[in-house]
Amino acid sequence: MGFKKLLASLGAGGASVETVLTEENVVPGGVVQGEVRIQGGSVDQQIEGLSVGLQARVEVEGTDQETKQDIEFVKVRLGGAFTVQAGAVHVVPFGLEIPWETPVTSIAGQQLRGMNIGVTTELEIARAVDSGDLDPINVHPLPAQQAILDAFIQLGFRFKSADMERGHIRGTRQKLPFYQEIEFFPPQQYRGLNQVEVSFVADDREMDVVLEMDKKPGLFSEGSDSFRAFKVGLNDFHTTDWVAYLNQWLADVGGKRNWL
Repeated sequence: MGFKKLLASLGAGGASVETVLTEENVVPGGVVQGEVRIQGGSVDQQIEGLSVGLQARVEVEGTDQETKQDIEFVKVRLGGAFTVQAGAVHVVPFGLEIPWETPVTSIAGQQLRGMNIGVTTELEIARAVDSGDLDPINVHPLPAQQAILDAFIQLGFRFKSADMERGHIRGTRQKLPFYQEIEFFPPQQYRGLNQVEVSFVADDREMDVVLEMDKKPGLFSEGSDSFRAFKVGLNDFHTTDWVAYLNQWLADVGGKRNWL
């Protein structure tokens, strides 16, 4: 947990910095807390600025290929300029609010491969900027999100993969420049279905849930009935039987397309 590296921009005798998180496990809408510890070197040094932020590595679709891009989606400056005395330890505590839209990186204790989200630390020294390594955090689903994920599992769906993509989902409350898709393999009874993709876009009251079917060739024609978006309250989600709700949607679409 945390990282330590010598700041190259400080040169010989320079300070070292370590960022330590109090708790790596968070939920959207929560706070990740920690502290930045700067160990003074052999000489006094002036720090012009110190910032921490949240960063995600997302997929960017190009004309020919898909690339990865690091996007900093939260940044907080921790005070103004200060001096680190030689040999002294300067500790700066911080708290970073986790946006409600932040993708989840762990489901039921299982880390989702490819979900790289963490805390970054940036020091400004003599007009130079030194950025630290990514200090990973584990973002767990909100109870409302977990209820829908659990419903898919109870219906026999198996987790396939997850990714974060740069772009926007039309018609949702999305503010971040990227979104997450969680993909499931269907059980045998849905023989015309290749996979289902789930996206959550939340705020402090409710969330948009976007479901999309990936169809096997020849069994579906393009149509809006393979795509569904609905709103779920973060505090009243338990009033809906999500297993029955999702099963009915799948049955309605499957019946129309004659693949059940």
